[in-house]
Amino acid sequence: MPIASDSTPLYGWGRAARSGSACSWSGETAAPSTATAGSSGSTEPGNGDTGSSGNNEGAARTVTGSVAQTRWGPVQVQLTIGGGKITAASVPQCPDNNPRDQEINSDVLPILVQETLDAQSADIDAVSGATVMSGGYVQSLQAAIDEAGL
Repeated sequence: MPIASDSTPLYGWGRAARSGSACSWSGETAAPSTATAGSSGSTEPGNGDTGSSGNNEGAARTVTGSVAQTRWGPVQVQLTIGGGKITAASVPQCPDNNPRDQEINSDVLPILVQETLDAQSADIDAVSGATVMSGGYVQSLQAAIDEAGL
């Protein structure tokens, strides 16, 4: 895991990407899935499988963890599962109401996503200085993993 310093970007390894809102962080494993996250299904938090149906472990599917309510706001994790493994992770909801939240998100979310892909579980370390965000992320991540049956 990269060590944070004032001059070193935390997400410089190129596997995390940012687009859209401050919470639109996502990452994929080296062999990205062809699934489109959130392509169908309900938008209810914790709805679970919103991708392909059935029990085919080889087919990519998307699961969404329940929203974890933290002191600073809601955190939600979405996973793409393919071949029985987590192939991508994203954060569709997180606190982003002020510049400090956005700064924390840009530093912390790529690390949490990368740790998720590396660990293939919710057994990941909290990021120093972002304990509340990390806790909410892990809570929603575990719900998504449970929903996926991993």
